[in-house]
Amino acid sequence: MPPSKRWTDDSGSASLEFVTVGMILLLPLVYLVLAVSSIQAGAFAAEGAARQAARVFVQARDVASARAAAQRAVEFAMADHGVDPQAVAVGIECSEPACLSRRAFVSVTIQLSVPLPLVPPVIVGDFPLAVPLQASATQQVSRFWGQG
Repeated sequence: MPPSKRWTDDSGSASLEFVTVGMILLLPLVYLVLAVSSIQAGAFAAEGAARQAARVFVQARDVASARAAAQRAVEFAMADHGVDPQAVAVGIECSEPACLSRRAFVSVTIQLSVPLPLVPPVIVGDFPLAVPLQASATQQVSRFWGQG
């Protein structure tokens, strides 16, 4: 085969091109799916934890048991979605001086950071390695609520 013909002959190179281009396009796509799914799991966990914590808070008999029930609800929601409950900040605010007074509003805010998948914790830099998420929910104490 003459040398000029050898350079223009494409027989047998399609599979190599397919594998090369496939890897170049497929690897970032797979990482994107992994990252979006972990962020979505964190968003679902934060939203569900805030909503459930507010619900159990307004149904408790006193503020101490309400805070404990809200903390358990947050831990359960985080564990359900595979998020570390120790990395969560929970804020509880009340519209009245007494949190469990009739028709008072209780707001629960959840803040957490979801780490990006496959990123080792030893990497430091001026770029984000986690996505911060925040969710809040508000519930009203029943107008029929009363101690005892």
